[in-house]
Amino acid sequence: MEHKKTNCPGKAKYLAGKRILPKPISKDTSIISLVDNMDAYNGGRLRAACHLLRDRYSQPDVTVGLSLAGALTPAGLGPSTIIPLMNHGFVDWIVATGANMYHDIHYAFNLPMFRGSHNVNDADLRDKGVTRIYDILFDYEDVLMETDRRLREILCRPEFQKEMGTRECYYHLGKILSELEQKNNLGQVSILAAAYRNGIPVFTSSPGDSTIGMNVAGLELLAEASGLLDKFKLKINPSIDLNDSTAIVLNAKRYEKGKTGVILIGGGSPKNFVLQTEPQIQEVLMIPEVGQDYDINVTDARPDTGGLSGAPPSEAASWGKIDPTKLEETVTA
Repeated sequence: MEHKKTNCPGKAKYLAGKRILPKPISKDTSIISLVDNMDAYNGGRLRAACHLLRDRYSQPDVTVGLSLAGALTPAGLGPSTIIPLMNHGFVDWIVATGANMYHDIHYAFNLPMFRGSHNVNDADLRDKGVTRIYDILFDYEDVLMETDRRLREILCRPEFQKEMGTRECYYHLGKILSELEQKNNLGQVSILAAAYRNGIPVFTSSPGDSTIGMNVAGLELLAEASGLLDKFKLKINPSIDLNDSTAIVLNAKRYEKGKTGVILIGGGSPKNFVLQTEPQIQEVLMIPEVGQDYDINVTDARPDTGGLSGAPPSEAASWGKIDPTKLEETVTA
């Protein structure tokens, strides 16, 4: 049967996109060309995220929050990716797992981590004194335990002897790590050091869930046992962080008359801590607000299993986390 052409009003809008006919990748292909020619599936979402960063996030009136979950710093994403973003003004505040910040410290201490394999005998690794993060291997005594020893010494310094949030704790720690980078000619390798130099607040939403928190707790226990609690006074108060992070968003919107965006790498507690600033403003403080203006998610989680619940941009809009009128300016890759 012959297919008859019919006049279908509105058809053109569905076929208005760029034709899929990419140029061959060659030795002369630039990063820009490579990104712009990612046409479909997750490649298309990565392209959309890059364009959103270029067109919206790069504007001077946008305050950007970055969340980091998963073992990113052991894989070197600090020196390769996150620090350049910080130095170029794409990041204004950060929420990271304590584990990411703990492994970030290895780099400032110049303690090496190595490429390895995930197909190894972990019982033999334990016997040989080697620790594994998937296919990243490092020495248990010379890296893990040495980081703990140096960290405990730092946490006993006078500037840490008070109640504070993780933001202030990381500020003091970043100052020390920045000095170590410069003293030992390491280059820019630590996120916390870069945060100190750039004036970027860093938070950990679950401070007890990492080796940094473990060492704080261990020092407090030791001080109590030896009757020296009057000398070790460091206590991490998460409420301080909650109010500080909320103030960053409220200040950007209300007082600077600007916009806010989030870049969510992975999920978990850091992702929610970044996004919950808006419900804190609207629901708890009862200040009229509409949500984040821009949202980029980079994740392997799915909403139907609960791993991404409350966080895809459309669902987050129902919580007041994302401005529902700006959903076309969000990307999940």
